[in-house]
Amino acid sequence: MSKEVVAVLLLALGGFLVGGVYSTWKTAKVLAAALLVAALLAVGGAIAWLVS
Repeated sequence: MSKEVVAVLLLALGGFLVGGVYSTWKTAKVLAAALLVAALLAVGGAIAWLVS
């Protein structure tokens, strides 16, 4: 798999997780915070993957 495909998949995963944060924020703040951390890791990984 090329670098760009992996980066796009990680960015898509990050976007999916941010949607989960948005939908769970009012009812389950702890779960939303965990999803936010996972989203940030996915986006950070995509950026690191593209830079390397």
